[in-house]
Amino acid sequence: MNLGLAGRVMLVNGASQGIGYGIAHTLAQEGARVAIAARRMPGLQAAADRIAYETGSDVVAFQCDIRRAEDCDRVIAETLHRFGALHGLVNNDGAPPLGPLLGFADDAWHKAIEQNLMSVVRLTRGAVPHMKAAGGGAIVNITAISMLEPKSDFGLSVATWAAVMGFAKTASIELGPENISINTIAPGLVQTPRLQKVTEQSGKVMGDFAASIPLGRVGTPDDIAALVGLLLSPRGHYITGTTIPVDGGLLASLR
Repeated sequence: MNLGLAGRVMLVNGASQGIGYGIAHTLAQEGARVAIAARRMPGLQAAADRIAYETGSDVVAFQCDIRRAEDCDRVIAETLHRFGALHGLVNNDGAPPLGPLLGFADDAWHKAIEQNLMSVVRLTRGAVPHMKAAGGGAIVNITAISMLEPKSDFGLSVATWAAVMGFAKTASIELGPENISINTIAPGLVQTPRLQKVTEQSGKVMGDFAASIPLGRVGTPDDIAALVGLLLSPRGHYITGTTIPVDGGLLASLR
């Protein structure tokens, strides 16, 4: 399916590996011009070069620590300077440390809030004026299924991503008249470095996780990227204000 993304400008954070990389690659395959951002430049540049080589699209890498307000402002400005417009934004990053909820001091909470919540607020705030100038746009936030089904030791992520869900729902109401959509994706178990860390801490193997998933397998970044591509495209633009699990049926809920 042609999603109608050819020539449109997309900014994807956390795109040097994992889900972010998969999203950037899918958008580039669809003909979008893609700016990718992450904290560590060597791996990020390698990712940009690989995506550009494999897709033939224009891909640029910008170093950015989304926990820093000035970096959020700068990556928006650099994207505009390079491409002259901004049509889509993907708010994606790693996740805060695992551990008992009440065991984290204020410093850990502040870092989690900056990483998971304030980065979304700042990047969205910076992107929206340029989307308005372009006649509309789309924003997708990447969280996790634990936001909808909290589990022990994931408290920093659950609390801060739940705030993102509330932010996005409110923003969808306010941005709808501007022809800007905003949605939140809650991936389940996906083959990423984050899941590898969880397996190491839990003592489980990947097969143990797959056995709990109705579709019988752990997801891939491409499983997430396919939906993100739709939501960023004109074909998915009537969808806004939603939180969508992409989990192979893992979430045991009627919601």
